[in-house]
Amino acid sequence: MKDKLIQAALEARSMAYAPYSHFQVGAALLTADHRIYQGGNIENASYGATNCAERTAFFKAVSEGTREFKAIAIAGGREGMEPEDYCDPCGICRQVMQEFTRPDFTVYIVKSKTEYQELTL
Repeated sequence: MKDKLIQAALEARSMAYAPYSHFQVGAALLTADHRIYQGGNIENASYGATNCAERTAFFKAVSEGTREFKAIAIAGGREGMEPEDYCDPCGICRQVMQEFTRPDFTVYIVKSKTEYQELTL
């Protein structure tokens, strides 16, 4: 399931709306019943109204009634390029994750299918 989640995060980068930074982030959130919710970052000219990929995935899942999660994979990088570095979640995303997860929740920070960090929140 880990490989599928990592691939889904890499693919979710194409869902990003990033006309200002041209930095596309994709997230793939694994539920306790093994569904995957994908999200991309959604920018806004008013930077504070921007939504990160991780929160997009969580909000999609929670708005559909899901409340139990096992893991998330996150991949980010310049538009049109493969990720060159790891893209850690911001503080707001970490707070949202904390709200809906348990201590065993896994966070995969992804550069490629074979290069990733496996962490806990």
